[in-house]
Amino acid sequence: MNEIKPLDQVLSIEADAHNQITKVVNKFGSRGSILYRLKEFSSSIPDFRRSGKGNIRHRLDDIIMLIILGRASGCIGRAQIMEFGRYNLGKFRKMGMLRNGVPSEATLCRVDNGIDDLAMADRMQRFVEVFHGELLKNDCGKEIICVDGKAERGTVLDNGRSPDIVSAYSYNTGITLATEACSEKSNEIKAIPRLIDKINISGKIVTADAMSMQKNIIDRIRENGGDFLIELKANQPSLRYGVEDRIKECAPAYSYTEGPEFGHGRIETRTYRVFDGLDIIADKEKWGGNMTIIEYESETVRKKSGAHTSEKRLYVSSLPTSTPALGSLVRNHWSIESMHWALDFNLLQDRIKRKSPKAARNLDSIQRIVHSVFSIWKRLRKKRSDKKKGMAELMRYVSMSFTRLLRFLYQK
Repeated sequence: MNEIKPLDQVLSIEADAHNQITKVVNKFGSRGSILYRLKEFSSSIPDFRRSGKGNIRHRLDDIIMLIILGRASGCIGRAQIMEFGRYNLGKFRKMGMLRNGVPSEATLCRVDNGIDDLAMADRMQRFVEVFHGELLKNDCGKEIICVDGKAERGTVLDNGRSPDIVSAYSYNTGITLATEACSEKSNEIKAIPRLIDKINISGKIVTADAMSMQKNIIDRIRENGGDFLIELKANQPSLRYGVEDRIKECAPAYSYTEGPEFGHGRIETRTYRVFDGLDIIADKEKWGGNMTIIEYESETVRKKSGAHTSEKRLYVSSLPTSTPALGSLVRNHWSIESMHWALDFNLLQDRIKRKSPKAARNLDSIQRIVHSVFSIWKRLRKKRSDKKKGMAELMRYVSMSFTRLLRFLYQK
């Protein structure tokens, strides 16, 4: 039996990784397959380790691919990822990976803390951009980009807070387009403008919660050629209470009702009233001209107990009152909350402990890639039954065997 020798350190890491892709391209499917794009992504991550001297036993792109494939198969902790690698080591080696075996837990820990988190997030954005344009070709209407933040609860900073990461999520394609981390002593208000500058929002609709109802954020969206729909709460007291007082005296330009609909053990009826903000918003100069006001009212009945609850919310938009199904944008924004729920429920993001903000963001980038992979697969499929499958169902399917996982990722 031939002994497996350590990798040659004379060549640079990036050049070596590129040569490896060229040699095993057939093992990763065609250039358009998800697996091939994942290999390109992992090879593009800058190696933080010194390559001039020392013994680098494992390629960085091999380690990243191991983590991605392991997490896609339902592995959560580093111990489970290592077990996944050992069990499928022969198949990994046939693909030209893990030539020196499975990295140790200490190596996986060093990789989590060593990779440049900004570079990782940037490469994640490039990875999804490849599929984003293709998926939008089959979609009609304006793209809806949902913006919201998520706390990384598995990491606690010295000040007792968890790091926040703001993301831009495409409702039309089901993938995260870009992320931006909030500074340790800052919040989403300063991170959202930087996030908006990372993506193309021209001709698109940006939806966000009340945190984003700030003049600088609205101005940035308009400067970049986008429209917005943002919830209005008491963080803008003069605007909020002024709208509440004047809206009682105005007749809506449009009003319609959806439902009743049954789901999650409750019967819900939603009413939308659309108002022209010309006579409602007092400080028009501050907010940049005329805007539209949407009043959302929900009536809910619990099927088991018969309890009735009602809720009212206000939204501000730059779209004209005549925009078709303007109220549906309110519900579309909640898709980003569903994505956050999937990260916590299916990938158990909040239960995974990371000591540093850098490691927490690298974990977040990897898991968002895994989530996007399942969304991309569903939208590339032609069978309607495949498009309806949930992430949990697909994870159970691919976790049954490594062969199933590879066939799944050969999708293009």
